[in-house]
Amino acid sequence: MIDKTSASLLEAVGQIKDGNTVMIGGFGTAGQPAELIDGLIELGVKDLVIVNNNAGNGDYGLAKLLKTGAVRKMICSFPRQSDSWVFDELYLAGKIELELVPQGNLACRIQAAGMGLGPIYTPTGFGTLLAEGKPTMHYEGKDYVLENPIRADFALIKAYQGDRWGNLVYRKSARNFGPIMATASDCTIAQVNEIVALGELDPEHIITPGIFVQHVVQVAPAQ
Repeated sequence: MIDKTSASLLEAVGQIKDGNTVMIGGFGTAGQPAELIDGLIELGVKDLVIVNNNAGNGDYGLAKLLKTGAVRKMICSFPRQSDSWVFDELYLAGKIELELVPQGNLACRIQAAGMGLGPIYTPTGFGTLLAEGKPTMHYEGKDYVLENPIRADFALIKAYQGDRWGNLVYRKSARNFGPIMATASDCTIAQVNEIVALGELDPEHIITPGIFVQHVVQVAPAQ
């Protein structure tokens, strides 16, 4: 019998090791798997490479992880906003690396890994500092720059409901990067508000099929 449910957060994230690359879903705090991040903090791993749209907000979730010094490098598209003081302090002190990736390129590079593609050509970033040292091409009157796929050892994502096979349904904008990150990691760990019985999820509403998910853990929604 296939059962991908985990009894605890620590059981779910316990495979993550020092030096791993970890994708974390979320657009800011929307869809961010904060409880899985708390489990990662409790695990005490170090030297992580984190892939996320942002670089943390306030002292919550991803920012809390950054504050522990566990992250060696951030790969993201929007590292600075009014409440990104944790990342700002680390970066200005030379304590964290940053790979800045335009948002569309970030999504496409993750998708490329999930689809088993090699490097992709994109017009975004051509002629800027982000393209320095990268191959370029001119095609049908337009200039492009070569970007490598982004793959991770683990993806930590948040969904609304899941079943024991790992099928996932998302809630509105919390969906964001979770589905593509699930396809581009060796091991996807999903926190859900509710684990339902097989057959309760409408197949037309399942966004992430269970084949892309290795662990599901139920987390009570915040009150």
